[in-house]
Amino acid sequence: MDKNFEKDNIFGLGRENSAFAQYFIGRSYLNPLTPDGIVPFMANVTFEPGCRNNWHIHRSAGGGGQILLCVAGEGWYQEWGKPARSLKAGDVVVIPANVKHWHGAKKDSPFSHIAVEVPGENASNEWLEPVSDKEYDAL
Repeated sequence: MDKNFEKDNIFGLGRENSAFAQYFIGRSYLNPLTPDGIVPFMANVTFEPGCRNNWHIHRSAGGGGQILLCVAGEGWYQEWGKPARSLKAGDVVVIPANVKHWHGAKKDSPFSHIAVEVPGENASNEWLEPVSDKEYDAL
């Protein structure tokens, strides 16, 4: 990561996100901001340039979903069937439960956001297919 990005990424890079690497194209990092068991769980997620997570759904029978607080760099967010949204530091994305989506860095920029897991009833995360290079390269 370049020095300017590291300075802007005030919540820190954390460790390589190896536990979830199978759900990402490219390298990502995870820096938990709240201890395990604290609700809501919050973590700074950093994506290297070109890195993105797979399509996924935050399932919940009531409440739930996710909020992204963009911290540094530039990225993308896209819901299934909708155009991708360009993201930069200061942007907020509210992702309702049960909505298929993905997020990650732009090709030429690292990207960090704080992911806030919104508490929900019978909440779970369903990981789906990768965002294809064709889909991503078209942005």
